[in-house]
Amino acid sequence: MNKVLIIFVFILSFSISGWGQGTVIRVGAFPNITHPQAMVGKANGWFEKALGSNVKIDWKSFNAGPSAIEALFSGAIDMTYIGPNPAITGYVRSQGEALRIVAGATSGGASLVVRNDSGINKPEDFHGKKVASPQMGNTQDVALRAWLKAHGMKSADKGGDVQVIPLANPDQLTLFLKKELDAAWTPEPWATRLIREGNGRLFLDERDLWPQGQFVTAHLIVSTKFLREHPDLVKTWIRAHVELTDWINDHLPQAKNILNQQIQRETSKALSASVLDEAFGRLQVTYDPVRNALLTSARSAYDAGFLGRQMPDLSGMYDLTLLNQVLAEKGKKAIQ
Repeated sequence: MNKVLIIFVFILSFSISGWGQGTVIRVGAFPNITHPQAMVGKANGWFEKALGSNVKIDWKSFNAGPSAIEALFSGAIDMTYIGPNPAITGYVRSQGEALRIVAGATSGGASLVVRNDSGINKPEDFHGKKVASPQMGNTQDVALRAWLKAHGMKSADKGGDVQVIPLANPDQLTLFLKKELDAAWTPEPWATRLIREGNGRLFLDERDLWPQGQFVTAHLIVSTKFLREHPDLVKTWIRAHVELTDWINDHLPQAKNILNQQIQRETSKALSASVLDEAFGRLQVTYDPVRNALLTSARSAYDAGFLGRQMPDLSGMYDLTLLNQVLAEKGKKAIQ
């Protein structure tokens, strides 16, 4: 009985002196090249070094934005790297209460790829074709529907003759090879894989549709509650995020290798060097959240019927105060 009591007291004292004095930050990320700061930072302990020994990072891995948003809603995570449309949906669902965008992560990295023998050579050739997007209402799905509308076409569910098919990225490749899919609007590295492995051809690099070729692919969002209670920790994270962004851009070959190793750890499969290089060639690693592009994408999502009957007010979605404080400290230009 005395031994049991001693063990209990030891565990309790360890809990109080160790974890009790520290803070745990629970951070979400996807094992994807569009989350490079998270992948490289997880692999080399970048954020742990910046935050110090009194802060523990509990990394959570997700495969899709909606599940990360649900985790944020339930209090299971404090911040996450995520794409724009799930962030918009989470903000709207919570009536602007749940989250804030505090920094960017990547820009670019999505394309419209057509199967070489699909007979598609110009926009009007999409009439009657089967075109995939990763998920109904996701970022690429919204971009596809907006592009079709701009060229006088509509999806079949809206009375048009283009079949827009929500399809997981690996399934897109399978159906390309079976010649059961004509095209796909998809993110990297899947666009490159469709080209290299699925007899695909690049029809449109989405960067060509945006000013300066920039549109948000991923950014960092923080729980409003955590941001309010721990602004100092969030600022330290953002500082490390900015420094890591610069390091990645200055050491790209090394950074891509580290990122690929981390993806292999989490998915059991690394990308080939050629796919990684080509996919990264369509991406920009950045701390700028490319706000104007997100607001334009939100308008397209609303026009496509994904954001309710009234265009939501997204003016409070961004809080770039801490990011701009960090940039000022480093003599960098503020983000508007």
